[in-house]
Amino acid sequence: MAKLALIYGMRLLPADELEKVGDAEVTLKSGKKAQVTMHLLEGGEDEIRKQLMQSLDAFFEFYPEI
Repeated sequence: MAKLALIYGMRLLPADELEKVGDAEVTLKSGKKAQVTMHLLEGGEDEIRKQLMQSLDAFFEFYPEI
């Protein structure tokens, strides 16, 4: 199995103040660019933690070869 890198970012902001969430860009050593889709989770602390763990589990289900 190859060594992997998980790229993520987190920030808590008031949900009612959000206007737009866009993708982030990553540049590989080869010069190629890749997009990182940003995800939005809303709710209280417990709800956000639960959603985040479900999202993480689902992410690894997309890559069963890992």
